[in-house]
Amino acid sequence: MTLLYSSSQTMLLAREYAGQAIDPFEAPAAAYIHIPFCRRRCFYCDFPISVVGDRPPITDQKSGVGSQGEAVVRDRINGSNSGAIAHYVEVLCQEIGCTPSQGHELETIFLGGGTPSLLSVEQLEQILHTLDQRFGIGAEAEISMEIDPATFDLEQVRGYRLAGVNRVSLGVQAFQPELLAACGRSHTVEDIARAIELIHQAGFQNISLDLISGLPHQTLDHWQESLERAIALFPTHLSCYDLTIEAGTPFSRQYKPGVTPLPSDETAADMYRLAQKTLTAAGFDHYEISNYARPGYQCRHNRVYWENRPFYGFGMGATSYVRGDRFARPRKTREYYAWVEEMQAALDSGISPFTSPVTPSSHDLLLDRLMLGLRLAEGLSLFALSQTFGQETVERIWKRLQPYHQKGWVEVQGNPGAIAPDETIPPVPGRIKLTDPEGFLFSNVILSTLFEEFS
Repeated sequence: MTLLYSSSQTMLLAREYAGQAIDPFEAPAAAYIHIPFCRRRCFYCDFPISVVGDRPPITDQKSGVGSQGEAVVRDRINGSNSGAIAHYVEVLCQEIGCTPSQGHELETIFLGGGTPSLLSVEQLEQILHTLDQRFGIGAEAEISMEIDPATFDLEQVRGYRLAGVNRVSLGVQAFQPELLAACGRSHTVEDIARAIELIHQAGFQNISLDLISGLPHQTLDHWQESLERAIALFPTHLSCYDLTIEAGTPFSRQYKPGVTPLPSDETAADMYRLAQKTLTAAGFDHYEISNYARPGYQCRHNRVYWENRPFYGFGMGATSYVRGDRFARPRKTREYYAWVEEMQAALDSGISPFTSPVTPSSHDLLLDRLMLGLRLAEGLSLFALSQTFGQETVERIWKRLQPYHQKGWVEVQGNPGAIAPDETIPPVPGRIKLTDPEGFLFSNVILSTLFEEFS
């Protein structure tokens, strides 16, 4: 069974509960690796990716047919036969090798994309070996990998596990063929079942599924069916994301939020409530706005983000948070390659290309802490906020949240006494949190009010 926290992570979380400030300069113990290749771009996607094509196998143009008359085919494009993918992995490893270690081995690694399951096993091993050589990988590290149905076989996914991956996140999105087609997915419903079978055969126990609500033409019945079919596959974790129409995507040119065939705002809200009711009844903990886990299976890597802790980011478009500085790499392949070349050239010349530690403003730290921490079911420690930002700031926060406390969207836990609806000074100690599901559902409204107060 995968542990929710390593011992050092437990100590870090205990610090926050005890009210100690989070240090943005502590050594990162997490790394995100971006693998940008996809067979096609989904209609809702605005991630930095490179499309390599998803045509079915074609007759080998050199040999045509085999000795028995059968067609000789080549595999679909993947890391074992794509020069573009192989070159990217080399540059990615070069970037990792150029990055100075901050002195802490990695406790979580997350390979996202894109479609990381287009990597060959050897390419995955190369990436993990490079990370281990540069930073070290802890014996109990959580190593997650996003994979898509119909992009891998048993030998491949078994190789991923033997290379060190111990958590997989399968991009399911929906269980209705018409909805998969509507959002441009390249897999079928049958592919989902086959993928889960292969993942179990390979020996994985920590399995997460991704679902999307609010898709064009999606109904509450569709959503209920997807939730029930997902539960029936016995995952340890589920991520349920509400569709966001991003500028520049095919969806942004076809649809306007809240307008048919997209579900209405009321239906989208009902989908959120339905997910919360269905999944918690099935034994999942709703530990973050969009995420549910069996006990002991929360995503350790993603908690690093929500707890606002430092992390490395590697690869095209990836963002890192190191020494107080948030930095995004170029989102286009050529620019990313040129950036890594410049970094290598600077190092070869004896010049450090890395910025000096940045001291984030108290204002930025506060907004990050509110935006990220209130996504978690346990919320934020009022005592920690008071220690870091001062009692006056906490009183301003509490005053702004009073209307939402009266609505039942915000609550305080852990204080010895009851809270009067008009109380202006929050109890300390205590934890402030959004209620589930209504507080989570209206989190954007609540956070907008707080951002207005402190901007």
